[in-house]
Amino acid sequence: MVWNSLIKQGVAWLFIVMTMLSCTISYKFNGASINYDKVKTITINTFENRALYQYGPLASTFNNKLQDAYAQQTKLRFVKQGGDLELSGEIVGYDVYNKSVAADGFSAQVELRLTINVRFVNNTNHAEDFEQRFTASQTYDSTLQLTSVQDGLIEEMTKEIVDQIFNATVANW
Repeated sequence: MVWNSLIKQGVAWLFIVMTMLSCTISYKFNGASINYDKVKTITINTFENRALYQYGPLASTFNNKLQDAYAQQTKLRFVKQGGDLELSGEIVGYDVYNKSVAADGFSAQVELRLTINVRFVNNTNHAEDFEQRFTASQTYDSTLQLTSVQDGLIEEMTKEIVDQIFNATVANW
């Protein structure tokens, strides 16, 4: 009777161990789903600031963050032109809006909105090509001057838009 119990426990433990050893799960934490056998290079053209309202560091901040995202999260090699993947576009909106009104009738919150127009070409699969606008916005208190919060808001908005572009182009979500 003791032997039956030991044999059953041994079989159960053997089953558990074999199951655990035979199962493998693979996760990609960067979200990229690129077939590196076909796609090896990327061209990211400079995104010019064509928004009505201009802020000097905006274009360079955005361009740097966009290139950094692909450099850090993919194994793609950057080329100046003719990449397997091509990104181009322009900053088309950098606007300030009154978001809410206080009881005294004056603005209580202000929204800063950034819009980027992106053209994506996948030279290995043109069915994935697109042109699309990506937008992000941040709200700040109207008692603050835009110049005092602008850099921090731009950091947040460019990060959000770069994530949106990355997901739309190589993450296939």
